[in-house]
Amino acid sequence: MTSREAVPGAVTDVLIVGGGLAGLPLALALAKGGLEVTVIDAIAPATSADPGFDGRTSAIAFSSCRMLDELGVMAHLKGQTQPINDILVSDGRVRSGASPLFLHFDHREIGDEPLGQMIENRFLRIALQKSVDAEPAITQIAPASVRKAEFSNAAGTVTLSDGRRLSARLIIAADGRGSPMRKQMGIRTIGWDYGQSGIVTTVEHELPHEGVAQEYFLPDGPFAMLPMTGNRCSLVWTEKTAAAKAMVALPDEDFAHEMRARFGTHLGACRPVGPRWSYPLSMHLARGYVKPRFALLGDAAHGIHPIAGQGLNLGWRDVAAMAEVIVDAARLGLDIGALDILERYERWRRFDNTVLAMTMDGLNRLFSNDIAPVRLARDLGLGIVNRIGPARRLFMRHAGGSIGELPRLLRGEAL
Repeated sequence: MTSREAVPGAVTDVLIVGGGLAGLPLALALAKGGLEVTVIDAIAPATSADPGFDGRTSAIAFSSCRMLDELGVMAHLKGQTQPINDILVSDGRVRSGASPLFLHFDHREIGDEPLGQMIENRFLRIALQKSVDAEPAITQIAPASVRKAEFSNAAGTVTLSDGRRLSARLIIAADGRGSPMRKQMGIRTIGWDYGQSGIVTTVEHELPHEGVAQEYFLPDGPFAMLPMTGNRCSLVWTEKTAAAKAMVALPDEDFAHEMRARFGTHLGACRPVGPRWSYPLSMHLARGYVKPRFALLGDAAHGIHPIAGQGLNLGWRDVAAMAEVIVDAARLGLDIGALDILERYERWRRFDNTVLAMTMDGLNRLFSNDIAPVRLARDLGLGIVNRIGPARRLFMRHAGGSIGELPRLLRGEAL
């Protein structure tokens, strides 16, 4: 599929490899900033929008919502968003219930905006695609894969699997955790597998959730109940990998029984509906983000544990920073593929990404165990933070993506 036909040997300003949840927002931002953009993706848009392709529902921080609104994407999501009004964090055991100590985030403490919005990934993909289709400065080529990338002082050139060659002043890899482009460029990563998998499904329940997201820490991993439209929650249930495989394979009633033992009765009668998915959990950080005329973005640069649902928002912070750096450089008549320009993006994003990855790693290790003294200490910690208003509000602002040097898009401003 193409939004605008790409010709062999065509030269564009920016070529993005990967047309997913990071690549398409960046293409929109750059196009709105006056640049010509080509997006190459191995998966056809119709495939990625299919309900069976991605069963996840994402928690979109309020700063990310501002960016999506500025890019025109939120206009295509009417009726598909569920505000997150409160977040409740607690610790407990299966069948023993939650600790009486907990941490409660209430959006009213920091302003009128919800803490974020819950949106099903398939609806995000559809909305992004509609926005891209309406943007004449974006050329989309999918399905297609990059066979080889070459670089000169003036441009980067990719050879596609069908033999076409396309050149750009800057090539950006947004091709996911396994990033073939990152490997081809010889950029190494550090990281590890958690030995855990996330089970994802949708749960219907009797009582309204009132926009409350719950992060319930159990010894084998967090059990997140995230509000969706209607009386539904997205369940992200972390287990040891072998146990997760066994859970997903259970007959429907047995799976429902295990789910209810953890879900509790606070929302009345409940039942899982629709398909189940399972995703292995790991952490990785690229040792470097940029080379001359080349940069990594989103999951190609970093992948974190999904506690608090920060992974996608972290990638969108990359998008906002990259777009601002590139558009500003172009307006000044600078070379957008020059290493010194790209290093500004790397400096802006690498520290934040590393700190959040290590924080999520530490939280997972702290809570994914049943050691009595550790359990007591973490429960006391939740209770203490809950009683300290400034600390509680700081955590909320951080989760919302409003801490630090924010790019213009995350402030809801045009580039």
